[in-house]
Amino acid sequence: MKFLLLLCLAANLAAQLKKPILLELFTAEGCASCPPADELISAVDQLQPIPNADLIVLSEHVTYWDHSSKDRFATTTLNNRQLGYSQLFKLEGVYTPQLIIDGKYECVGGNGPEARRLILEALKQDKPLLELKANRINGKIKTNVSFFGLNGATILVAIAEDNAETKITKGENAGKTLKHTAVVRALHTIGTAEGLRTDRTVELPMPPIASNFRVVAFIQDGKTGHILAATQLKL
Repeated sequence: MKFLLLLCLAANLAAQLKKPILLELFTAEGCASCPPADELISAVDQLQPIPNADLIVLSEHVTYWDHSSKDRFATTTLNNRQLGYSQLFKLEGVYTPQLIIDGKYECVGGNGPEARRLILEALKQDKPLLELKANRINGKIKTNVSFFGLNGATILVAIAEDNAETKITKGENAGKTLKHTAVVRALHTIGTAEGLRTDRTVELPMPPIASNFRVVAFIQDGKTGHILAATQLKL
């Protein structure tokens, strides 16, 4: 029994020592180039291929491919989020698939080698511990986020659906069944960091999700877009 307890403690310590890296994939079901990027982000989520990194993924669907095939996961909120990144990176416009790494780097979503290189760069940045508690109660998600420092930074919480899939009947991906991981169904800004320690509890509406889901909390610098801390809970 003592041996098993020690193993559990060692596993928890190892998890805490890994640095969280937030990977945001901007994608769309009407985009022919997006399925390989969707598959890559799913593999990254499952295999966690970078030593010392806790890779936290979010699939963020945009609406500007809806002329090809209506994407049931796409929202203008995520359009605006991607546009904000485009302006921060001084790009000529938005595109899919695009992978944003810790709000600091960007590359084509299906480019695995480049994504790996940029993740290794992101690992050089220290992050404070972000604590997250979440429970589903009476059709809502009660969420508590706490951390030290980072005054003035924005606190965000995403509710993401796992194992989502869609049979595409028209457009560039017609005839395919597309599978997605950590599809953002709701993204909430719940406040800003204040004082030595920030401790924020909120109740968020539960979006219509057909499968398992995860809650992802992250702290973002409003000026640079850099992700300063991140964590997740799979429920």
